[in-house]
Amino acid sequence: MNDIPGPRRPASRREPPRRAVTRRALLFGAGAAAVVGLGFAAVAELPSQRSSLLDVHEGTVDQPAARWTAASDANYRYANRPDDYRIDWIVIHVTQSRYEDAARAFRDPAHQAAAHYLIRSSDGRLAQMVREADVAYHAGDREWNERSIGIEHEGYVDDPDRWFTDTAYRASAQLAADISTRYDIPIDREHIVGHHEVPGATHPDPGPYWDWDRYLDLVRAAAK
Repeated sequence: MNDIPGPRRPASRREPPRRAVTRRALLFGAGAAAVVGLGFAAVAELPSQRSSLLDVHEGTVDQPAARWTAASDANYRYANRPDDYRIDWIVIHVTQSRYEDAARAFRDPAHQAAAHYLIRSSDGRLAQMVREADVAYHAGDREWNERSIGIEHEGYVDDPDRWFTDTAYRASAQLAADISTRYDIPIDREHIVGHHEVPGATHPDPGPYWDWDRYLDLVRAAAK
């Protein structure tokens, strides 16, 4: 869950600024060129900083089943993971909103939070909103943001029969299996965790009705 706005917008959870200069993209000012017509600022980098922006262009995806739906670049920061940050965890979220509202929130620069992926409950549709190489503001903790990939699931934690569908579980498990394989993440509860288990978390998702045993069995089966 990333504070999806309803009638009133909750307080944002953007990371505080870093104190030291790191291998980050240098954002141009108002005169920057737009990227792929989406209105996002272009990025200038030193040649040694980051290859992923050169190799992976806007509109392509890390997971073949995903559709690119770009989050606002105010809701994540550029990185070159896993070169600069090892990816150790997958964090499971539930949106506490409908799919469309979550996607709209992640595209809103004022929201200041987004996950890498968003899954629709009814049909398992998978949207990628942030590059896996980049640091999405999804976990509410800087180290966990830097070292994890966030998967948001459409729905509400107190209505699992409606929202936690078999289709959504399987689509998420396939995604988690692919991520785990590519980054050598163990498929266990120490490395695939709920948002509520991130240190300092103030959110309860995915809640008590998320079926972890079923989910991890599906992830393991998909990873074979």
